[in-house]
Amino acid sequence: MDKYLIINADDLGSFLGANLATFDLLERGAITSSTVMTPCPWAKHAVRWAVAHPEYAIGVHLTTTSEWGAYRWGPVSPSGTDSLRDEEGYFWHESDQFEEHADMDEVEREVRAQLARAKLFGLNPSHWDNHMGSLYGIATGRLELLQQIFDLSADVGLPFRFPLAGLADQEGNQTLDIQLPKEVLESMFGQLQAYAKVKGVICPDYLIPHDYNGPQKESYDDFRDYMYTFMEEIPHGITETYLHPSLDTGEVTTASGVGIHRIWEYCLYADEKFQQHIKDCGIQKISYRDLAKMRG
Repeated sequence: MDKYLIINADDLGSFLGANLATFDLLERGAITSSTVMTPCPWAKHAVRWAVAHPEYAIGVHLTTTSEWGAYRWGPVSPSGTDSLRDEEGYFWHESDQFEEHADMDEVEREVRAQLARAKLFGLNPSHWDNHMGSLYGIATGRLELLQQIFDLSADVGLPFRFPLAGLADQEGNQTLDIQLPKEVLESMFGQLQAYAKVKGVICPDYLIPHDYNGPQKESYDDFRDYMYTFMEEIPHGITETYLHPSLDTGEVTTASGVGIHRIWEYCLYADEKFQQHIKDCGIQKISYRDLAKMRG
C-alpha cells in the first residue's frame, strides 16, 4: 500500500500572518489543504483568496473554543448559543469547559451557522474539521458530540477529520490532548469508527500531528530534526497531519507564548530541502478533494 499524506493548515482566518503563510505554502505545493475559522476576524480575507483560487482544497475549521487570553472570538450564531459562551460572551477557553457546558442542539446550530457563513462568503468547502478537538469529546468522554458530527457530515456531504484506522495509540500526543484512558478510548472509538463508516463519512486512515512535547520545542533546529524523523515514520495508507503556519507579523507572538512555533512551521514547510525529504520518504501528498475522489 502506498503512503498518502494530507497536509492541512489549520486556523486560516485567525490572523493576517496565518493567511499569508497558508496562501504561500499552498501556492508552493508545500501543503495540500487548509481550513478557515469563520468566527475569526480574518476569515473573509481568507475566503476571498480561496474563491479566487478554487484549485486549492479549503474547508471549514469548526470552532467552539477560544483559547488565548486577550484575543478572543465567540459564536457566529447570534442567539441560541448560551451554553457555548463563557462569562464574557466568548467561546470557552478549553475543550473540557466546552464539553462540560455544551447543549447538543446549540452545538448543531453553531456548526451549521459556521458552515453557512463560509458559504455566504463564497466558499465551496472541500471538507471540515475541528479546532482543538472539542467536538471529539475526548476531554471528558462526551463522545456523543463526535457522533453528532458524523450525522452532520453525512447530511452536508463533507469529509471530516477522523482516523478510521486508529487513535488510541497516540494518547501521549500533546497536540491531540487526549485525556481518556487508552482502554476507554479504544473501546469507544472502535464503535464510532464503525458508525462513521455506516454513515458514509469520508475520513483518512490516520491522524498524526506533530507535537512539542520534547526537545523539538527548544529551537528551530531541534524542531526541524524532529520533523525529518516524523516524516520517515508516516505509515502506509492515508494519513492527515496538520500545522498552524504563520508569518512573523507580530500578531501571533503577541497573542500566544507559543506563536514562535507557528513561525517555525511556516519556515520548515517552505524549505525545499524538507519538501524533498517528504518525497524521499516515499510519500505522495494529496488534498481533501483527492481523498473525496479516492473514497467517494
